[in-house]
Amino acid sequence: MESSKDFPKSMMQAIRYFADADVCVEFVASMRWPDGVSCPHCAGKKVSFLKSRRIWKCMNKECHKQFSVKTGTIFEDSPIALDKWLTAVWLVVNCKNGISSYEIARDLKLTQKSSWFVLHRIRLALQNGSFEKIGGDDGGPVEIDETFIGGKLKNMHLSKRAKLKSGHSEDKAAVMGMLERKTRQVRAKVVPHVRRDVLQAEILNQVAPGSMVFTDAYQGYAWLKDQDFIHATVSHINEYVRGSVHTQGIENFWSLLKRSLSGTYVAVEPFHLDRYVGEQVFRFNNRSTKDNPLTDADRFVLAVSQISGKRLTYAELTGKSDESQPF
Repeated sequence: MESSKDFPKSMMQAIRYFADADVCVEFVASMRWPDGVSCPHCAGKKVSFLKSRRIWKCMNKECHKQFSVKTGTIFEDSPIALDKWLTAVWLVVNCKNGISSYEIARDLKLTQKSSWFVLHRIRLALQNGSFEKIGGDDGGPVEIDETFIGGKLKNMHLSKRAKLKSGHSEDKAAVMGMLERKTRQVRAKVVPHVRRDVLQAEILNQVAPGSMVFTDAYQGYAWLKDQDFIHATVSHINEYVRGSVHTQGIENFWSLLKRSLSGTYVAVEPFHLDRYVGEQVFRFNNRSTKDNPLTDADRFVLAVSQISGKRLTYAELTGKSDESQPF
């Protein structure tokens, strides 16, 4: 491997850097096993590299299995070369509004169907849940809001348009989000509905007790005043900001999410929506800021470091497997 100072800083440099298959294998291995290669089957450290085939063999007498850098990752069982995979990862994490499967197919000389599968596997790698709660004394106030993703009213049948205009949102997918003010980090996920029980469970699981919580005036958050939270609301009927009380931060994230969905991906099935939300969360949380000036290469390295232990088969992706059900 070359030194970090020689690592590519732009898309053009990355394409040239990963043109060598051996460099691709060495790079992915260094991201996946920073402490040295270990067998994904038995976690054994005693392995032998077969250079002619670019694979390893576990020398543990109870295992003796062969594996590659793709084994146990989003790349597993893919005939697509690593240089194309890594280029696709670079594009996904660094295109502000996302990149469509047709663009990937055209740029990497793949079929659109293969590109669509590649993109969904990359989105899975970008999802990185945390057990740590947000808010509290360290994180500051937490903005919480929900939104609905679906077709535009102007494109709907008149009867459906009238139903949605009357306030019904059963035909749209619900997404709940939280933004920690101090760190400007977002957490968002698709939820089955936005009634109190779902909102309460998500907030209690994600937000530290005693946190200051800002929401709109939706009654689904009314229970917060009886819990161990400092709750303040802003009614969007009368105002959007009252001093420091507002939800403008999380609503900014919603605008970025919807821009990518409507502008780049055009039509997204609710069944797949959670991965698209995860993709936008990754880009938002790893954007370059004054306090944290991340580069394109930084986002790329972080994404590749998350490929291990995540698998998405085509059967799961297309809903032909029980494991693929989102709820």
